[in-house]
Amino acid sequence: MTDLSFYQGKKILITGHTGFKGSWMSLLLLLLGAEVSGYALKPPTEPSLYQLCGLEHEMENVTGDIRNLELLQKTMRRIQPQIVLHMAAQPIVREGYRNPVYTYDVNVMGTVNILEAVRTNDCVRSFLNVTTDKVYRNREWQWGYRECEELNGYDPYSNSKSCSELVTSCYRNSFFGEGNGRSLPVSTARAGNVIGGGDFAADRIIPDCVRAMQSGETIVVRNPHSIRPYQHVLDPVTAYLMILQRQYENPDLAGNYNVGPSEEDCWNTGKVVSAFCKEWECYTNKPAAWIAKPDGGPHEANFLKLDSTKIKTVFGWTPRWNVEQAIGKTVEWYVDYLSGENIKNSMEQQIREFLSSKQ
Repeated sequence: MTDLSFYQGKKILITGHTGFKGSWMSLLLLLLGAEVSGYALKPPTEPSLYQLCGLEHEMENVTGDIRNLELLQKTMRRIQPQIVLHMAAQPIVREGYRNPVYTYDVNVMGTVNILEAVRTNDCVRSFLNVTTDKVYRNREWQWGYRECEELNGYDPYSNSKSCSELVTSCYRNSFFGEGNGRSLPVSTARAGNVIGGGDFAADRIIPDCVRAMQSGETIVVRNPHSIRPYQHVLDPVTAYLMILQRQYENPDLAGNYNVGPSEEDCWNTGKVVSAFCKEWECYTNKPAAWIAKPDGGPHEANFLKLDSTKIKTVFGWTPRWNVEQAIGKTVEWYVDYLSGENIKNSMEQQIREFLSSKQ
């Protein structure tokens, strides 16, 4: 694993820092001693992880829309970040069906805007665009997609993130590559299905499970047979930091990277929910059960895996927590939250446990 002491004193700008994954990233970077600034809309959920762990008092926050190029450039000029991590997005598949224009506007033009702000500010030394495992044209294969596979997401969310990948590639080739006057390492990271404490979004399986438990209801699962690459949020978050650091030190390492779990951790949704129920009963001594009930919603892929050979080969990266550990730590967080525990302390403890675990 890369020595994260690299981030001590580094100036970092995160877009989308008020979201679930952005909040974990922000807290981790603060613990590492980085100077962290964020650019995002107000937290997308109520409650929100960003507010629960008090990040608004720990870092500079610019409330702004990623579609506002003028404000984004002004923020970049003032902060002068050395590292930029682009996480702002409309991240929900079903929301993409409901609001396709907004989804494309945020996910595609938002990427154009952040890259344009980077292009016009020489302070940036390393850039990473976080996309998704859903950027690939899904052929319902039994094996994992590699970085060289065709990009062509099926639905508006997935397709907009495929477009975001193409925009990033275009800027890298046109403005940041050899012969363009500026050698800036630009990468993308395509992570699997991320779980962890503090996700309150709609239409995601773990938050849906927690809401059912809060209401004393049986968990409803739309498609228990769909297979996804599940991983704890800290695995991709630390992988992003590794990519940013290593390409900062060696720009030749920039590229596109899958960040997924091991083959055995690609579970179907029914198995994930069963494991959630087992952990919930263990932590709370309260019963938990689920039923399968398709709701006739829009198309979603049935089978999706990532091949993460490239990031393992180039950087020596491997996941730290398997899916069982990830589910256990996720349930632990929600039980702490519902019990009124100090959320920041709970998160910091999980980060310490994660960083000290064997890779």
